[in-house]
Amino acid sequence: MITANDVIEYMESLRDEEQQLHLLRFFKTGAGDYGEGDEFLGIKVPQTREVVKAVGKDFPLSEVPPLLMSRWHEVRLCGFLILVDRFDRLSAKRLEHDVQAIRTRDEIVTLYLQYARQANNWDLVDLSVYKILGHWLMLPSALGTAGSKRRLLDGLASDPCLWKQRMSMVCTWYPSHHGDPSWCLRYAEMHLHHPHDLMHKAVGWMLREMGKCVSMDLLRDFLRHHASEMPRTALRYAIEKMEHDERRYWMSLPQTKVS
Repeated sequence: MITANDVIEYMESLRDEEQQLHLLRFFKTGAGDYGEGDEFLGIKVPQTREVVKAVGKDFPLSEVPPLLMSRWHEVRLCGFLILVDRFDRLSAKRLEHDVQAIRTRDEIVTLYLQYARQANNWDLVDLSVYKILGHWLMLPSALGTAGSKRRLLDGLASDPCLWKQRMSMVCTWYPSHHGDPSWCLRYAEMHLHHPHDLMHKAVGWMLREMGKCVSMDLLRDFLRHHASEMPRTALRYAIEKMEHDERRYWMSLPQTKVS
């Protein structure tokens, strides 16, 4: 059986010092930056995905926490992607209502939330949350009803941890891509006045996806109510797929200062 220690030792053997320096700069690991103190091996994402593929579908869930607790960013990503792969396998159409599959999916979601703080940079959140938490929102669960799921996401949205807040927003990608805009609209409004640029980007990105996949008129309606109070970054992201003249219209609206 492959263990977490086997995975960590192998990934450490892939260390690339030149790529490591690039990633340290790219992910803003300097003092005072959002990724302060994070450590990298210098492994590219496709290499990490190859590790996930190599460990296979039988890698025990009990071995994932040591990966998620690793000092190395790429090892933590590997742990999260193992959860993504397992969740995806258990979410096939024929397994949606399977009792054992539901139980294991719920176990994965519980594990993901337990170690959510370990997804402490935007890539760790963005590569995992919509494929686990977002997909789970649309599936049967023994953990509770739609109301329980909403309360769970509300808890993430109101948590002081930036990365949990981003999870609550980015996970809405999956429902939007399957025709349900309610999650996106709820958390876009909740995070509308967030102070951090990473959340401005997430809000705008998810609104753009909702408009593209569900209804551009629904996006326009949201903008009619909120464009003047939205941070400019969020607004630019939200209108990115619109025609030039319409983008110019929304950006020309006077901005309301929110206290």
